[in-house]
Amino acid sequence: MKFYRIYMEITNVCGLSCSFCPTKSLPTNAMDLDFFESVVMQAKDYTKEIACHVVGDPLTQPNLKAYLDILHKHGLRAMLTTSGYFLKKHSYDTLFHPCVKQINISLNSFNKNDTSLTFDQYITPVLSLCKAKVEQAEEVFINLRVWNLDEQMSEQNFNETLFETLSSSFGVRLDLDTIYAQRPKNIRLAPKVLVHFDTYFEWPSLKNTHYGDGTCQGLQSHVAILASGKVVPCCLDCDGIIELGDLHEERLESILNSKRAVAMVEGFKVGKASEELCQKCSYKERFNLV
Repeated sequence: MKFYRIYMEITNVCGLSCSFCPTKSLPTNAMDLDFFESVVMQAKDYTKEIACHVVGDPLTQPNLKAYLDILHKHGLRAMLTTSGYFLKKHSYDTLFHPCVKQINISLNSFNKNDTSLTFDQYITPVLSLCKAKVEQAEEVFINLRVWNLDEQMSEQNFNETLFETLSSSFGVRLDLDTIYAQRPKNIRLAPKVLVHFDTYFEWPSLKNTHYGDGTCQGLQSHVAILASGKVVPCCLDCDGIIELGDLHEERLESILNSKRAVAMVEGFKVGKASEELCQKCSYKERFNLV
């Protein structure tokens, strides 16, 4: 069993309260470095890439570099996903750490939070990071995420301001009407700097309407480990509803080969969702095109 990546939530603290994210129900937690390394040593048998988040923002951790050092020591690449609010907490030496493959910045987090920051105060560190990446010819990819292109164009005003700023900063025209009409996957702003587009999605919840069966990439392309050490099949199971095991008590190999995990994988292969949370997840519709 191999995964494209494993999500390892080094902290479940994101520091914000975005309206498009679920309310955190689990206690605040962070992986200590010793436990993190013990999990990394198991994870490297299954993947070459670690995404350092589920719902937590890894940049809220003041000792982020120590986590990255561990990943680098074991030959793994890291993906950092952040709101962008905490960029100034870390040096470029940390953000451009040799193990960091990609930095995702969720730009819509500014628009969906109550904050005292102005848009200019928020976006300036983001643009500065991109500029430094280009000037220093860093190999890291930077994805500026705009995942709010709904049919109602509910974020039209924010996106217009954002696209004008990005167009001016990078000299690449981002036309609001064209983007909404054509829905490109991404647009290149500079070498390895992209603005990435998608729509809002509904987080899975046992309270959701019953959507039924289908297939999913959980336990196939990826698996997730929460800050508590609990293993879940999917990066959207942020509350640990489908707890497959606890790495404080079991090894990852045992958890991935458990009866429950195997049943999920076998079910997905034939379009069957064996877990209630999976049945009530609309995200899997993206993988059920037939």
